Amino acid sequence: MAKHHQALLLLVATVVALVCTRVQAWGSVKVVRKFQDISSSYVYVQQALWFAMQEYNKASNDMYFFKVMEILKTQEQVTDSLDYLLEVKIARTMCKKVSGENENCLFQQDPQMQKMLFCTFIVSSKPWKFELTVVKQKCQDI
Repeated sequence: MAKHHQALLLLVATVVALVCTRVQAWGSVKVVRKFQDISSSYVYVQQALWFAMQEYNKASNDMYFFKVMEILKTQEQVTDSLDYLLEVKIARTMCKKVSGENENCLFQQDPQMQKMLFCTFIVSSKPWKFELTVVKQKCQDI
């Protein structure tokens, strides 16, 4: 009987140790491949950039939409998702947010209304789940 208790106790201790190890691993993300340059025309890069701009415009207090003026850098990292690092120059358009139209907008021509920003976005994508999340957004005036 004592052997059964020892075996059961050993089994329970092993399971607890495995669960504790697994819980610690949940908090950290394993990088399978670090950020590497990737073409800005890649479909997932375009999707990530579109999503980043949607989120930027939604959060911005500006009356006008902003859109990408120039793509400066695009990189991809593989973890439990596909992460895209995007460095872009964005500018204010002539389309007001109340119009709802933001796809075919021209950039502001009036020097008083022009505004440009340099932005870095990191977008996490899980295309197999149709999930996109902006992990980082940092913009500064140019």
